Amino acid sequence: MHKTIQMLAIVFGLLASQLAAAAESMVNVQDLGAVADGKTLCTEAIQKAVDQCAAAGGGTVHLPSGTYLSGTIFLKSNVALHLASGATLLGSGRLEDYSPTTPKKIKSRTNAYSPRCLIYAEDLDKIAITGRGTIDGNGGQYRSRRHDGYRPLILRVVDCRDVLVEGITMQNSGFWNQHYLRCERVLVRGIRVFNHATYNADGIDIDCCRDFILTDCVIDSDDDAVCLKSTTPRPCENVLINNCVISSHCNALKFGTDSWGGFVNIAVTNCSIISCRYSKMIYGTQRGISGISLELVDGGQIDRVVVSNVTIDGPEVPLFVRLGNRGTGVTLHAEKPKTDIPPGTVRNVLFNNIVATRAGKTGCSVAGIPGHCIENVSFQNVVIRSEGGGKREWADAKIDEHPRGYPEATMFGKLPAYGLYCRHVRGLTLDGVRLETDAPDDRHALVLDDVAGANISGLSCRQAPSAAATIGLVNTRDSLIRGCLPEGKGAFLRLAGKETSGISLIGNDLSRMGRPSELADDASPAALQSMGNVTGN
Repeated sequence: MHKTIQMLAIVFGLLASQLAAAAESMVNVQDLGAVADGKTLCTEAIQKAVDQCAAAGGGTVHLPSGTYLSGTIFLKSNVALHLASGATLLGSGRLEDYSPTTPKKIKSRTNAYSPRCLIYAEDLDKIAITGRGTIDGNGGQYRSRRHDGYRPLILRVVDCRDVLVEGITMQNSGFWNQHYLRCERVLVRGIRVFNHATYNADGIDIDCCRDFILTDCVIDSDDDAVCLKSTTPRPCENVLINNCVISSHCNALKFGTDSWGGFVNIAVTNCSIISCRYSKMIYGTQRGISGISLELVDGGQIDRVVVSNVTIDGPEVPLFVRLGNRGTGVTLHAEKPKTDIPPGTVRNVLFNNIVATRAGKTGCSVAGIPGHCIENVSFQNVVIRSEGGGKREWADAKIDEHPRGYPEATMFGKLPAYGLYCRHVRGLTLDGVRLETDAPDDRHALVLDDVAGANISGLSCRQAPSAAATIGLVNTRDSLIRGCLPEGKGAFLRLAGKETSGISLIGNDLSRMGRPSELADDASPAALQSMGNVTGN
């Protein structure tokens, strides 16, 4: 990842130099007949400026202060679109002003519902959209639930290389705000997105892209704010999301739902996720469904993902990891979904230095499906504080598998653990995790169900007086629990399930607990080995 970032810095440095040179070939759209009154259609004049710059070998299309009404603009290689401070590019409210833009080569199911957009680029090199102005999709004119291509996006970039989007505000799209499909070497920096005009109002969709940097942005959307997708067999890979403030009524940061190629080498760092403050929900919930959701349900892979130095405040579920099996996918040669895609793999995921507050009652989860486990997931220095109020019977609730269900952080209902529920996992590390509630909660703090190779160190939590055991272990094997400092009236561990075995409880301070452990009727006393624990007796 470090080498990738260095390479991108060199590429974008060269691109910036080229754009500076292109500024010497600047074309003012007003010189070609554009009228900045917000009423006169300027599509022809803006397109003429793009074409003129391209014919000269490159240049900058300049929009001075004012409002420019437009339909579809087709970018070209070596051309930058620059919006001055006070300039607004306003999408037309007439559908006939948008030209169909289905990609010629790339087969993706998104082609069916995103063939119209305000700005379109396909198979281009060295393009840019920059400035301090605003691109407004006028999406309130298209307030509909239709998914047949009726509603235009603001920006769609397909199969392009060396792309820069910087400084601008992008708001009120009729559908997704911006979609990057199978692009390489993309830098989106310092933009503001506010997308609440209609349904399916994603903030930014990064789809099957390589070497993509999203940095220093403020993104606020009704639907998913930052959404990584894989709608072809090629994965999203080498993606850095850095220094962003993200809000959504649905999922602030989401991998999926489309995941046929998957997501590889992804770093999310130094971000702040908060509930939406300036809008009322259309989809989701007012507070937001999830902070970060990693979902793989159409085959593919999630591998080598790091989420670090992130704060999450307000969404119902701060963290959600899901491996499912909808069994659908596409190939490069056909848009028709296949039905024989096997489950994918989720492995090597690290959450580090995460502080989540004001979470709801649901609980966080890491959930695979029977026979297909999530592998090697780590939580290091993670604090999750939820509102509490969970009932004792929820601790014993049977949670349906929903292997083919649509993945959502609330899909299982209220979980048996107010903090973290892990099921079908191989290789789980919790190091320095703190689980807290504002009000008493009678569920477990942590539940492991069909987990092997867990290493729990330094867990800290305070159980309500009438709560279930701090940690519930169900059919969990070969796991180590050490150095924990729990507090509560009941048991620290509850062991259940005939397959539970090889549990080592070593060097914990259990002096503030009622008792170290308890066994369900189907658990063997031989499953637990204790040594060096401090108890209150």
